[in-house]
Amino acid sequence: MKKYTSNVTSDPILSENQSPNTAPSSSGMTTKVVKGSFWTLGGQIAPLAVSLITTPFVIRMLGTEGYGVLILITLIPSYLNFADFGMSMASTKFASEAFAAGDTEREARIVYTSALIVLAFSVPIAVAMFLFSSSIIHLFNVPMPLQSDASLALKFASVTFFVAFLSNVFNTPQLTRLRMDMNTFVNAGFGVLGLIAVPTVLFFQKEVSMAVFSLMVVSIVKLAAHILVSGRLLPELWRTYNKAINQRTLLKFGAGLFVAGIAAILLVNAEKGILAAMVSSTALAHYSIAFTLASMMTIFSGAMAQSLLPAFSRLRKDLNGEHLNSLYLRGIRINMIWAIPTLTILSLVAKPFFTHWAGEDFGSNSSLPFYILLGGVAFNIIAFFPYTAIMASGRSDVFAKLYWIELIAYVALVWFLASRYGAIGAAAAWSIRVIIDTLIQFVLAKKLAGVSYPNRMLVPFTLAGVIMSLPLLANLYYGMLNATVIIVTFCCLAAYIILVWTTIIEKEEISWLVERFNARFVK
Repeated sequence: MKKYTSNVTSDPILSENQSPNTAPSSSGMTTKVVKGSFWTLGGQIAPLAVSLITTPFVIRMLGTEGYGVLILITLIPSYLNFADFGMSMASTKFASEAFAAGDTEREARIVYTSALIVLAFSVPIAVAMFLFSSSIIHLFNVPMPLQSDASLALKFASVTFFVAFLSNVFNTPQLTRLRMDMNTFVNAGFGVLGLIAVPTVLFFQKEVSMAVFSLMVVSIVKLAAHILVSGRLLPELWRTYNKAINQRTLLKFGAGLFVAGIAAILLVNAEKGILAAMVSSTALAHYSIAFTLASMMTIFSGAMAQSLLPAFSRLRKDLNGEHLNSLYLRGIRINMIWAIPTLTILSLVAKPFFTHWAGEDFGSNSSLPFYILLGGVAFNIIAFFPYTAIMASGRSDVFAKLYWIELIAYVALVWFLASRYGAIGAAAAWSIRVIIDTLIQFVLAKKLAGVSYPNRMLVPFTLAGVIMSLPLLANLYYGMLNATVIIVTFCCLAAYIILVWTTIIEKEEISWLVERFNARFVK
């Protein structure tokens, strides 16, 4: 996850009329964080929206097995995302400090040095992936007729592998200057282009390798775009390309992320790889469709966390524990407010959506894994906040320990459940792990970062959850989404809104909402 800061004249944490030495108010901080989050959110939603349109075409062109292989080819490099040695975050952190000090030459040298470290760690892995692609494919139960095509596809994916890392380093000047608009346009623009390119290429030649080749070309052009945009923002980037800085600081910072990253990648993707190896690529396809839609629920939390990281860091530096905890609570509360009804609605429409969107096969086999995944997603949405608070405290080593401890138990759990229950078992294992992980992170955040969530807020949110569970019970009783279920849902939504407005939202937040509404809509 990228993080960024800025100089005092454009610090997103400060209100327009505040001096850099003035502690920012909690309400003003929230406004800045939410506003900054929407650029990132928009850049993530646009490709997802296009993906909802293009994925059914890709499934039908490649077939269920072919689509499962495509998912596998894009999944294999993701197991190795730690190979950037934490330079995506490190470059932004240290370059932001240099930019805030007005030392743009050092900023450029940090970007350049980070890129060199990325190449040093990722290129050897990419070469190995390229040379041993056939052997790697044999490990994942790929159907014999598709193995040659899959091997070629993995060779193309190995190029995309390190090119993507470089993009996440060379966009650093955009983030240090808070030009999230530029970063979003490049990332989202080429993300959409890649999604359109895949079905276009498959229309002429229905091979997985051609789909992955089109993604490789788009990734290379995207890197060029980032270098061009960042070079315009930071001209020193062109003049200091041959001047590296002392790498010790970057490597020390990246080492902690590297160790945690290895375990994190395995935790995030273990059930997918085990499902493909133990069951079939078809089961992986069923699970991946459910997981993709369920994980969309975390987009806003993830976008908000990217803005919260520098905000939390600034408040800790100013020793303003009250404002830090206030922003922490507000972020959790905002996400829980929208998540509860959204989870209910998604549960109601999931099966008919899968059936019409991806076909009867996915409607029958992806719906139950999706329901189970939503249980974990409900916790994962709020896990971003203790995670960000702990990272802002500088304790990334905690996650290295936590993730490796979790990994041992998780692999055993996935192996047991997925081998017996397929996609349903994989979904159950993932949700169990996420729920436990979230609870542990809340405890660690209180201990290490000094932030906590008051128990008094659990009562109204529990009541809110009970209210929004009634439509699910009605849908279970009737066995389908009918008029009665829809009426019950709207009634429960009305009761939920009243409860939120009267017991969950604070008075100052209501005043803030009224002021913003009047300013925009009332003449």
